[in-house]
Formats: sequence, C-alpha cells, structure tokens
Amino acid sequence: MSFLDIGEVTQRTGLSPSALRYYEEIGLISAAARHGLRRQFSSDVLVQLKFIALGKSAGFSLEEIAGMVGKKGTSDLPRDVLRSKADDLDNQIVELTKLSDTLRHIADCSAPSHMECPTFRRLLDGAVKPKARRTKKQPPNRQ
Repeated sequence: MSFLDIGEVTQRTGLSPSALRYYEEIGLISAAARHGLRRQFSSDVLVQLKFIALGKSAGFSLEEIAGMVGKKGTSDLPRDVLRSKADDLDNQIVELTKLSDTLRHIADCSAPSHMECPTFRRLLDGAVKPKARRTKKQPPNRQ
C-alpha cells in the first residue's frame, strides 16, 4: 500500500497542513503512518476529505460530519438527516431564486421609480419574508 505524505495531500486538496492536523485531532481522518515527523495517509483520505467538503458545503458542522464518518471512511449515514438537509437546501434555492429575480428586475426595470412598478411590488412581496420572532417559552402557571 502506498501512502501520501501530508504535503501531497495538501497539494491535491488545497487544504492546509493545520486543517489536516485538526481533522485528525477531531477524528475526521487518521494518519496511517509516519515518515519521521511527517504524517502519511492512505489514498482513501482523499475520498474522506471530499466527503467532508461536501458536508461542509451542505451546511453540516464538523461535529455533525464527524458523527457520520468512521475511522475507515463513511459509516452508516443518517439518511433521514441527509434528506432533511436536502429539503432545507431546496427551500433555500427557491428563496434565493426569488431574491435573484427581484434584483434582476430592479436592475432592468424601465419604470421611473421602482415603487411605482407593480411587478417590482409583486416580486418584493414574494422575495422578502419577515422572520418569525422567537418568543421565550413561559413557564407553566402553577396555581
């Protein structure tokens, strides 16, 4: 089995050596051997690092990703969590598309004032939703 030096892994992935050391420290990856003081990794680490990058891009925390991977790569993935995250991303895409459409209309609109443009007002209503206010849960009234 051939090993990849930490320098080669950083070259192939664009990650810094400190990031690789941190990922190793928190259990996301593991060095297979050492050559002097330099960490050596199996070639499988490249797949693991791609999975980590995918998880980060999807919005998972490193802690959540660590719960999904084992020492030898991906383990039993929480498919329901992955489906839920995919649904969240689909909702974000819809909202961002509305926002993008609104901005493009503003940039291209020929109306003298955007506030006079009925299309702008309609797009504005669909693009911006008020955020729900969080309320503190009140303790039950015990009498």
